[in-house]
Amino acid sequence: MDYTNLPITNQKSIPEDYIDRMGHMNVMWYTHLFDTATFNFYELFGFGRDYHTQTGNGSFALEQHTRYLAEVRVGERVTVRTRALGRSVKRFHFMHFMLKDESGELAATTEMVGTHVDMGIRRTSPMPSYIAAGFDELLAAHTQLKWEAPICGMMGA
Repeated sequence: MDYTNLPITNQKSIPEDYIDRMGHMNVMWYTHLFDTATFNFYELFGFGRDYHTQTGNGSFALEQHTRYLAEVRVGERVTVRTRALGRSVKRFHFMHFMLKDESGELAATTEMVGTHVDMGIRRTSPMPSYIAAGFDELLAAHTQLKWEAPICGMMGA
């Protein structure tokens, strides 16, 4: 699969303190890197920090499915790229791909469903039309890719 048409949402050289007793990156750091990628992805369609601060709205994660495909070790550099998969009135469905920079090998994926939240009442709520339109622009571009996303088949917006 060619990931180069997907936006880069995180990059990191793996430090020593990310490594567990097995000699590879600990699971919690995959979660951390994917979480950072999520917030960077949200910025791409106007759903970032400024939106959250100005509107009092935010997001909650609802589902996540992670696959660990290749070890990531200390000193390796990884890049996370993100693909929009779908949305509903309240939810976003997307997938992150963590690639090892030197080899191009796919190290991990995580498929996620997040939701728009009215933080005043801490409940899901419809996203504004301009946020939906921004996501839909990414979705339209990602739908044109010549490969299917390797989704788990159990999640969706």
